[in-house]
Amino acid sequence: MEDSRRMKTLDKQRNLRMTRQRQGILEELRKTDTHPSADELFSRVRQHMPRISLGTVYRNLEILSELGEIQTIEMAGSLKRFDGIAENHYHIRCLVCDRLVDAPLTVSTELENTVQGYTDFSICGHKLEFSGVCPDCRRHQSPGAYPDND
Repeated sequence: MEDSRRMKTLDKQRNLRMTRQRQGILEELRKTDTHPSADELFSRVRQHMPRISLGTVYRNLEILSELGEIQTIEMAGSLKRFDGIAENHYHIRCLVCDRLVDAPLTVSTELENTVQGYTDFSICGHKLEFSGVCPDCRRHQSPGAYPDND
């Protein structure tokens, strides 16, 4: 319930209302840990709101991202994904199936301090994505195709 109150406050700052569609999109995204694309999320939301349009989902995902309520995950060559966890955290992407999962690591401010120490940049944050091959894809590949870290 606290998320809902905070969201209503943020919307007032931009003269936006917490619409039923926006609330439904946010709730559906926060129910999953699969980091869905807008199309995947549209399919899920549509089960509860059959009249919602894909454009409405896209617009509301952009608004929720701008408000800091969700994360937009974009990497070159991959589909744009969305994450219901707004706090900075790391991800791991499978190079074979494009599966995206949360990495079980704490965000390192030490990394930011190190980079800032070696550059003229004032570092404000960072995003880190690891890449590898997920257990399902390793299981379906020929033996020795990928290093086994088990």
